[in-house]
Amino acid sequence: MKIPLNIPNILSLYRIVAFPVIIWTLIINYETLFIWLICINLITDILDGWIARTFNMQTEIGARIDSIADIGTYICAFGGIFMFKYLEFEPHLISFLTMIGLFIASNLLSLAKFGRFPSLHLYSNKIGGYIQGFFFFVLFVFGFYTTFYYFMVTWGILAFSEHIIIQLIIKKMRSNAKGLYWVLKEEGH
Repeated sequence: MKIPLNIPNILSLYRIVAFPVIIWTLIINYETLFIWLICINLITDILDGWIARTFNMQTEIGARIDSIADIGTYICAFGGIFMFKYLEFEPHLISFLTMIGLFIASNLLSLAKFGRFPSLHLYSNKIGGYIQGFFFFVLFVFGFYTTFYYFMVTWGILAFSEHIIIQLIIKKMRSNAKGLYWVLKEEGH
């Protein structure tokens, strides 16, 4: 399968290539480089979607590689939290692990049911991605803010739950499904 090399896809491919480098910064405990690289990943994540939508460059393969890059960025951010910010997260571990569990469950469900990673790109996940990305940026650059954390984690739990519900309803994985309301409408519920 040939990937068109437009700017959004190049940015997504960058995030995939950056994944092992960011993991390496965790392994060698190099927090400063980790912060720079994860922030670049978060910014390129925002840019690839915005450019694709603004300049009508959205493709099925682009949605797939963006989703794979998103998973890598989440893994890196979660790893950075446990490596560098664990003490700040420890009192909030149950809610954070609940969100991570739902994230993992939504990806495993997609792999089991559809044989590939999800690429639904729901509105709740897009908004949640911005909220989580901004939270990760603030966390690694400025520190932990409890109110912002609970806003982020609540949104994440709700968005990942919607993602799982939609996967249980649909018969075939698709991109840009918008949300549960639209899926139910399309499915005739």
